[in-house]
Amino acid sequence: MPISQPKSGPAPLLVRGISVAALLVLWAAASYVLAQPDTLPSPLRVLNLASREWASGELSTHLLATLLRVLAAFAVAMAVGLALGIAMGRNNQLNTWFDSALVVFLNLPALVVIVLCYIWVGLSEAAAVLAVSINKIPLVTTLIREGTRALDPSLRDMAQVFQMGRSARMRHVILPQMMPLIAGAARSGIALIWKIVLVVEFLGRPNGVGFQIHLYFQLFDVAMVLVYALSFVVILLAVELLLLQPWERRASRWRRA
Repeated sequence: MPISQPKSGPAPLLVRGISVAALLVLWAAASYVLAQPDTLPSPLRVLNLASREWASGELSTHLLATLLRVLAAFAVAMAVGLALGIAMGRNNQLNTWFDSALVVFLNLPALVVIVLCYIWVGLSEAAAVLAVSINKIPLVTTLIREGTRALDPSLRDMAQVFQMGRSARMRHVILPQMMPLIAGAARSGIALIWKIVLVVEFLGRPNGVGFQIHLYFQLFDVAMVLVYALSFVVILLAVELLLLQPWERRASRWRRA
């Protein structure tokens, strides 16, 4: 007797669209009730301003500057955090040496790291990327270390029985088990990194979304603050839906097989 498949609900894309539409309706209603465009502009006004900024080239220029910083810091944080996390998870002595430093950097405020990097390195792109990376590396390291500790010991024993080399063991045994956790670290990393990049740009860069938010904050222009903030949120939402979520589903597929 064939097993009946559970009825699927509405298409995920439709559900997401309804959810976003509901948020926009709630925003529009709040703007209408408040009736203070300078305090809470309507979605339509923000959209019109965003279109004007895009046509002038200002919006695309600053979005690109922020996106490049986010990508650079993300690449550095993931590479270093992945290497440290796996090493600390597999080597207890190494973990003992670095654990206290990891706790310190996990609890070091992002603002302190940014200010120190600007003082020590200067108001440069290198300092900006370094400050963001230092804030993200401890979190990635912690997630990967705990995931490495939770690896299936039976698969490790199997690799030893078949006398797999170190590179083959890493490629075929360790990384497949780590991929869902790496995907999760990447998803949380993008969200955290872009917020820290805003602070970096707010404090010491001549362009980017954070710089523009700082500029319009000084002018008390709420509408333009929302234009730049929400424009980058749209980009991150596209990255989440088109890249990170499919990658996470693919990485976790072997667990459901």
